[in-house]
Amino acid sequence: MTAFSETTMLLPPDDAAPPQARAALGVEASLTGRRWMWRPGADSPDLMRLGAAIAQRAGLPEIVGRLLALRGLSLETAADFLDPKLRALMPNPSELRDMDVAAARMAQAVQKGETIGIFGDYDVDGACASGILASFFEELGCAVHTHIPDRMTEGYGPNVPALEGLVAQGASLLVCVDCGTAASDILNQMAGKADLVVLDHHKSEDALPAILATVNPNRPDCTSGLGHVCAAALAFLAAVATARDLRGAGWFEAHPAPDLMRQLDLVALATVCDVMPLQGLNRAFVAQGLKIMARRQRTGLAALMEIAGVTKAPDAFSCGFAIGPRINAGGRIAEAALGLRLLRSEDAHEAKIMAERLDAVNRRRQGVEADILDLAMQQAAAQREAGHPVILLTGKDWHPGVVGIVAGRIKEQFNRPALVGAAQDDGSIKGSGRSVPGLDLGTVIIAARQAGLLTTGGGHAMAAGFSLPAEKVDAFHTFLDERLAGAAQLPDAVDLEIDAALSVAGATVELAQNMASLAPFGAGNAEPLVALSHVQIIKADRIGRDGNTLRLLLKGADGGRLKALLFRAGDSPLAATLEDTTRPPIHLAGYLRAESWNGRTDVTFFIQDAALV
Repeated sequence: MTAFSETTMLLPPDDAAPPQARAALGVEASLTGRRWMWRPGADSPDLMRLGAAIAQRAGLPEIVGRLLALRGLSLETAADFLDPKLRALMPNPSELRDMDVAAARMAQAVQKGETIGIFGDYDVDGACASGILASFFEELGCAVHTHIPDRMTEGYGPNVPALEGLVAQGASLLVCVDCGTAASDILNQMAGKADLVVLDHHKSEDALPAILATVNPNRPDCTSGLGHVCAAALAFLAAVATARDLRGAGWFEAHPAPDLMRQLDLVALATVCDVMPLQGLNRAFVAQGLKIMARRQRTGLAALMEIAGVTKAPDAFSCGFAIGPRINAGGRIAEAALGLRLLRSEDAHEAKIMAERLDAVNRRRQGVEADILDLAMQQAAAQREAGHPVILLTGKDWHPGVVGIVAGRIKEQFNRPALVGAAQDDGSIKGSGRSVPGLDLGTVIIAARQAGLLTTGGGHAMAAGFSLPAEKVDAFHTFLDERLAGAAQLPDAVDLEIDAALSVAGATVELAQNMASLAPFGAGNAEPLVALSHVQIIKADRIGRDGNTLRLLLKGADGGRLKALLFRAGDSPLAATLEDTTRPPIHLAGYLRAESWNGRTDVTFFIQDAALV
């Protein structure tokens, strides 16, 4: 028996059915209504041999080698995946269409000491991209003015009064980040007032603005292959290209060079929060950026991590669920520019005050979201029963700042593209949508705008924003149902893809630490989901201020014991079964993680689902 087989209990192949058709551990319907499936290739003999070879070369347990093979890694690529080096993966910024033009103009602005205006989006990516450029130009001696639009009064994207306001403050170069590609009608009005550069990654099928440069890897004529990076990454690449031009001009012979690497903390934060795939270049950005973030050298970010309870080295999870939501909260329901101001702050006292304000705003945002969510879920269920492939909801008293979050919750619950809009005082609807893999919402939103159904609209494949007159809601819903008809064939609940099955005794601290070498986890690189078979609960109790976390002690058939947690337990069927005093044997699915506290490291199983044996 190999070390791998001692710690896992993968089921042998069933000759009567192809591997992809067999449910993992035989679970056809879990307590949350989901089917458990082996990740494609999980029981392939060829993949097992490759995994063993990867593990031997990397000095890892065989199960970790197999997890790497499951993610498409080979003997040649596994090392770079485990230790992503930005130097090896960094592209030439010139591969991006218009980047050389943009960099030359930005280098000229530095050499002439011009004032630069930066207009950014009101989300984490926009704030981080704006923060990167502001810091870069200020370090090079330029005066910088920034503007983040108010979601309620200005809406998404550039607007003439804000751009003219930056010009009035002396800006001769305007840089729009995380927006602008679809704003030709606005940006073209600025001709002759200032030079304009756009650094954006949103799709647009419209004519590009007639400006100096539009750097966007998703513009139709860009062949860079970088369509998967966020705006903050583009801002970083623009800074690299600009510094290169300045170096070529001999500027740094008489001036100090900027520290570009210290900007990677914001690139990492934005990449995670904008749900970019954590593969290749993005993986390197995040891996290196988290190391920079762990030094807590950015005053504002350090203050926010402290108020958010991020006491250990930050990871992708803390970026996505602790830090990012607080920065986003300002743009959703309060001061849009507060997040950027915090990221730019160098005064510890001021940063602490702003971090506390963002934390309070985020708690308020959670309350606003909760007020909407129950009713929205009921309406979504009714639309599913009526047979709509796509869910489109609107509400009179719903806050437009949280409709995107609500749409995301509905998408997760029903496994369907979901769009949620809030009625405005002028009779219009303003909203956001979230989609599922394989169904490009952004393209459909653009098509609906071009068809005259929407006043504004645009976004990514997985997320989009829109506005329209209230009287066109039904026609828009019909359009969505037709263009995204494939959603009708989706299952009502997303299958869980199981990477491997472990014995309780095999779920050790050492294994969890080795599995963590696959981090950072997120979009495009899911954390390994493992199953525990035939487990008995020997102790269960509620913890936390609201009693919504369930702490468990597990016992395996092999006699091993393991601590487990279930968050947001509530009164769900899942929690009820885990608390059942008759202690029925169950299968569990979740994440195995090593956690350190007070100098001691333990292993914990974080439960995502369960099924009766």
